[in-house]
Amino acid sequence: MPKILQQSLFERLADRTGRVLEFLWSGWAGLAALCLLAAVWQAGHEAYGPFILTSPVETLRAAGALAADPDAWTVGLKTLQRAVTGFALVAVVGGALGIVAGYSPATMRLASPLVTVILGVPPIAWIVLAMIWFGGSDATVRTVILVAALPVVFLGAARGIVTRDRGLDRMARAFGAGPVRRFVSVGLRQTTTTLFPALALALGTSFKVAVMAELLANAGGIGGALADARINLDIANALAWVVISVGLLIVVEYTLIYPVKGELDRWRRAAQPWGIKR
Repeated sequence: MPKILQQSLFERLADRTGRVLEFLWSGWAGLAALCLLAAVWQAGHEAYGPFILTSPVETLRAAGALAADPDAWTVGLKTLQRAVTGFALVAVVGGALGIVAGYSPATMRLASPLVTVILGVPPIAWIVLAMIWFGGSDATVRTVILVAALPVVFLGAARGIVTRDRGLDRMARAFGAGPVRRFVSVGLRQTTTTLFPALALALGTSFKVAVMAELLANAGGIGGALADARINLDIANALAWVVISVGLLIVVEYTLIYPVKGELDRWRRAAQPWGIKR
């Protein structure tokens, strides 16, 4: 292997390793926020008692008991599968439609009233309609996720395209880049400022809507487990399922969205002097 190629490969590996370590180190801020939440939770437990709000330790103990139960894994994975597939559908459809609308002002003007109408309809209404159309199936959960989260991703993608720096696009054209190359290398990368926050919000919406739809449609999953906990007045078990749902959301977000965002945002880091974040 030529020496220049070896040096280039080493530099890429070193850069990637540095970004991974920086990403892991930034997790301390999130851990501090979780500790603050646990402190407020504990204060609420001491103020209202275990019947209203169990302590964080008791809830984690109940979550640990669920984690040791194979049936609980089946329940959690069912909700995870529904939420992730629904989110993937939202990301693909909403992102594609938003990009098209961002490049076409006429399409954007036509789509804006429709987005307002969809956002104005509460998710529970879509759940009722989906239950009538599909019953208590996976299609019900995915349909509600699609309708509830798609406008957010659509607006994020469209806003990113509309606010892009057209000077960079003209510069790429001057250097001979074709339409596809300009879109991938210039236009798409500039959408990350608005698109990825929209994707993070859509992912959280996907999990919340999935659990709510499961509970109301009696479709199993974590929503069904919460319904059973409600019937039995088992506060610790209900909160344990909430913790598990949030934990699944955090795992998916930090293993799916943030790594992709880090790869696409490398050009922003290159513009920062001496690696200092502005």
